[in-house]
Amino acid sequence: MSSMNNVMGLSKYMLSLPQTKISLFTMVFLSFIVGSIGFSIDPTPGVSLLQDIIYGGSAGFLIFGLGSIMSGAITQPWVNSLNGRKMKMKQSMFLALFSMGIISIIYLIGCAVSTIFEINVILDSLIFGFALIFAFRTLVIWGTSNISLLNSVLIASAQPGLIISMLIVVLFVSTTVVAAIGYISVLAFLLKIIIASSILILAIYSFVVVIESPMRKNLGLGGLELLSLFISHITEGSTALEGLFEEIGEPIDTLVGVVSFKTKKGIKALFISPCVHPGPIGSIGGSNMPTILAEKFDHFTMVAHGPSTHDFNPVSTNEIVKVEDAIKSSLDDISYSDKASTFVRLGNKKAKLGAQFFGDDLLLMATFAPEGFDDIDFGVGLAMINLAKNRCSAENIILVDCHNCFKGESGRVLPGNKEVFHLMGAVEKIECLDQYGSIQVGCSHDPLVNLSRVEGIGESGVKVMVIEVNGQKMAYILLDSNNMIIGFREKIIDAVKSQGIDQVEVMTTDTHSVNTLAGGHNPVGNKKADEIINKIVESTQKAVEDLEVVQAGCKLSKIENLKTLGPTNATELVATISSIVAVSRIFAPLVFILALIFVFVWTFLLTL
Repeated sequence: MSSMNNVMGLSKYMLSLPQTKISLFTMVFLSFIVGSIGFSIDPTPGVSLLQDIIYGGSAGFLIFGLGSIMSGAITQPWVNSLNGRKMKMKQSMFLALFSMGIISIIYLIGCAVSTIFEINVILDSLIFGFALIFAFRTLVIWGTSNISLLNSVLIASAQPGLIISMLIVVLFVSTTVVAAIGYISVLAFLLKIIIASSILILAIYSFVVVIESPMRKNLGLGGLELLSLFISHITEGSTALEGLFEEIGEPIDTLVGVVSFKTKKGIKALFISPCVHPGPIGSIGGSNMPTILAEKFDHFTMVAHGPSTHDFNPVSTNEIVKVEDAIKSSLDDISYSDKASTFVRLGNKKAKLGAQFFGDDLLLMATFAPEGFDDIDFGVGLAMINLAKNRCSAENIILVDCHNCFKGESGRVLPGNKEVFHLMGAVEKIECLDQYGSIQVGCSHDPLVNLSRVEGIGESGVKVMVIEVNGQKMAYILLDSNNMIIGFREKIIDAVKSQGIDQVEVMTTDTHSVNTLAGGHNPVGNKKADEIINKIVESTQKAVEDLEVVQAGCKLSKIENLKTLGPTNATELVATISSIVAVSRIFAPLVFILALIFVFVWTFLLTL
């Protein structure tokens, strides 16, 4: 889904901020250097270069450094006192540092222009810089802290206000500085700053009103509130965004398929395929559902990806309990068989199905690999299940979307797509098998602790289940990842088959816990591919060593009143955000460039 990728791709603009002490030290050091350079560029007559450096550095620290440090110390508790999104001190100090960097650059440019062209524009440059950092701070604080514009303006004024205060003090206590940059009217100086700042604030307000209106009209959500909670989740792991999703969520009924394997001692392993989407991102909603759900059971548990799209994202992690309850209810009602068929493959055009019968029940594995694809829609999956029930009088059909071949911006498999008919044609090729045999199952789990989200690996790592029937060893391999790059599945299959395994299928859970990285998607196989393959081979060998005779049973059950984003709201949310991003790319430069031109003309070309 290209629109979803566009939305999640906003995460690439998130920064890993330095610690508070680093920002503090940088402000002290940088302000001294800026002051020294400024005075060296525009030297004071009759004063040595060393004196200019020492005095300029001291003045730079007092004006830029001290004012910025004080504003950083003030901003954080001020924002937090207004019950918006909590700000950390390192965020406040980095904002002060970044703002000081902006005005420092503008100041140095002013010094250079004054020296080269022999015109005094130093104070005009400072006015322009004050207005710019005031507007920048307002936009950042208003956009990320979820407080009112008025409060944001007041807080944003702290840094330019303190720097101006220190500048005035230095101007009026030092005749050297006054001689260097000339006397001006304090009132005219402040009036210029106020008017320049007002122009930029008006531009910011106009921009925000325009981009927020679609969100409020379509979903009743505040765009800035959504943005602040999104940033809070990306940077701090906050789950407060779930509160907004709960407000717009819709209850649905969906399905969960369970394959249970038991020995005389009890359940040995569970293979689960919920038609619930593990999204939308990070730890929000059902994003980490495969791990959370697996940990609810004391047995080896694989949570595969059932047919579902982002429409079926749970609004909060609490909704996963409903999936758990449906599974546990299924376990009380499963009929077991000690016979199963071998694993067979069926194909129709691009679609490929893997099929294995367990008694009167059927497990189906759907993929288009090596052709790229994304989520298979629930409606498509339901149609496949109903069609498959007519084949061999199968009672329970457990369908898995293997989600194992990622192709950039390729979309979902939706009703009406030609791929749907490819899948249906493959289902129609299912044949009744009479070569049933006893079942042996072996399991292995490697959390892949040396790998992380950077490599596209979630908390559950890799899980392998080997099923042996009539001498055929079939390896079901599940990576806790969000899809995989084209060709990686085939490399894994080849490596595992070289170990004496007859059939292999590789799946991903589609976990979105790995999607906090830039770009909105993070398929496995891009990084450390060889290491991952080696771990999978090792896990498969351990699973073979764990083989023992079991009985198997399947159950397809309904999950009722699961609160999800819903087909309407999920599509509308993504479409609205995508349209806002698209409009902003045009509207933002237009508004802010015009505003900056007006401010530039007002500051440098008009005099009071």
